[in-house]
Amino acid sequence: MPRTRTTIAAVVAATALAAGVAIGVAFTRDGGTKTVTVQGPAPVQVANVNAQLSVGEIASRYTKSVVEIIASGTTGNQTPFGGPQSSQAEGTGWVYDSSGHIVTNEHVIDGSSNVKVVFSDGTSYKATVVGKDTSTDLAVLKVNAPASKLVPLALGDSSAVAVGDGVVAIGDPFGLAGTVTEGIVSALNREIQAPDGTPIEGAIQTDAAINHGNSGGPLFGLDGKVIGITSQIESDSGASDGVGFAIPSNTVKSVVAQLIASGSVRHAFLGVQPSTVAGKGVRVSSVEAGSAASKAGLRAGDVITALDGNATANAAALRAAIDAHKPGDTVTVTIDRNGAAKTLHVTLGTRPS
Repeated sequence: MPRTRTTIAAVVAATALAAGVAIGVAFTRDGGTKTVTVQGPAPVQVANVNAQLSVGEIASRYTKSVVEIIASGTTGNQTPFGGPQSSQAEGTGWVYDSSGHIVTNEHVIDGSSNVKVVFSDGTSYKATVVGKDTSTDLAVLKVNAPASKLVPLALGDSSAVAVGDGVVAIGDPFGLAGTVTEGIVSALNREIQAPDGTPIEGAIQTDAAINHGNSGGPLFGLDGKVIGITSQIESDSGASDGVGFAIPSNTVKSVVAQLIASGSVRHAFLGVQPSTVAGKGVRVSSVEAGSAASKAGLRAGDVITALDGNATANAAALRAAIDAHKPGDTVTVTIDRNGAAKTLHVTLGTRPS
């Protein structure tokens, strides 16, 4: 009998019936069920970030900057007693800057009407949602907390991460605040799915234990900088099987800066349905009417071989190259059309919501 692979968002959820009976559930997305990248000012950087810290040093220095997120709300579903259901999800977040911005996963706060942030000393503060982006599974909250509690973490460069690098995750799995796990970078450039089904490129795979409730927490390199946000696990059992995924920090930098600036994110959009052609590039299966690709003259059947001179070996590489741009940018697209090379200049549009 074949085994079923389950992709799980690392968040803890609970549903409470109006009658007061609480039922613990895992917030998962499995097949038919729901699973769970504008430059702006850089966050204030913390001092004393050294090369090659021990796990203990990372834990003692930075656990105070990692917070528990408790998101609650009500659903439209009726209980057997006639009232709506209330729901509560628990995840992790971390201090992004000294202004009180907290970064977490979008799926942690999805559907909530009340969000609370709990610091490592047990103090809690009501949070407001500054902005969220479902297509990258990122969200920014803000709390009015004392400056002494707002010790921001430093973001690293995820493009410099290598397979085999040591990593440390800090989070609140199962509501157990300040849990520290360690491991290595198991693989790079994985593709995971955002809550709305959009592919998130460049995910970091790690064998550091990630469980329900870790969602939104920081994945540190051994220099003490955040290289990703822990977001999902791949598991047959529903528990950590040593295959976890983190959204890369370079994606976080771009998206969070825009969320803080405007509350929303605009993603560049080409407007083609791509499919990989082994050894050739990316075939255009279809072109969306009125899109940037259509205006530039791209046609179904064209094979995109490069963007701005960089080879596009597969559909994931093409999506990542587009994601690195912003709407309005003009890019050079090299194609093979019926065996003849051709260059098109495309002014990128905005991805539909």
